[in-house]
Amino acid sequence: MCGRTALTARPEDLREIFGLAHTPTLAPRHNVPPSQPVAAVRVLRDAPGRQLELLRWGLVPRWADDAKVGHKLPLARVETVATTPAFREAIRRRRCLVVVDGFFEWKREGKTSRPFFVRAEDGVPLALAGVWERWTSRDGEVVESCAIVTQPARPPVDAVHDRMPLVLGREAWERWLDPGLTDIDAIAPLLEPRAPRLVAYAVGTHVNDPRHDDPSCLEPAAPEEPAQRTLF
Repeated sequence: MCGRTALTARPEDLREIFGLAHTPTLAPRHNVPPSQPVAAVRVLRDAPGRQLELLRWGLVPRWADDAKVGHKLPLARVETVATTPAFREAIRRRRCLVVVDGFFEWKREGKTSRPFFVRAEDGVPLALAGVWERWTSRDGEVVESCAIVTQPARPPVDAVHDRMPLVLGREAWERWLDPGLTDIDAIAPLLEPRAPRLVAYAVGTHVNDPRHDDPSCLEPAAPEEPAQRTLF
């Protein structure tokens, strides 16, 4: 799965890492739940180079009657993203990289859950495979939203949860972002589950409340801190 994300990297560093056309304007985020904006890198036909913009996390299909449907679609399974009606056009024509320092997962322990933060072994921001969509309401409101593609969990995440985001290495970014790549057979190799070099550590239950968005969300848990119910 992918319950929350965090992104605190400097905008200047993100521009260099992802080869952005411009330095983005971003505030640090330590605990981002679905329905809030996440940073996404896209290549658009009418804009030069790679652009990093904020998209609502939770994809709203073009055919949706109400943007609230996005609350149910923050994640797209790698096994079915090409066939699920909400995602099948986006995976062909509107792919993005969701940029994060890392992501949170909750490990079930009986009737309680313990939060963990997962990041790259070297601490460099991760590029999560994403798909995006542009939805327009009857009143002309435009909502740009995205979903994160997930895969079966690999170590060390498999010790916490059975699903995790599909993390794309630098060698895959250009093809993933290529708007001219629309054939699903050509896209399929990019969707193969991967085992990136990640680390996971327990964090405090402060992060359980989505209203909390401060550095303490990322602090390692005290050894004696008990697990608590997860608040979503």
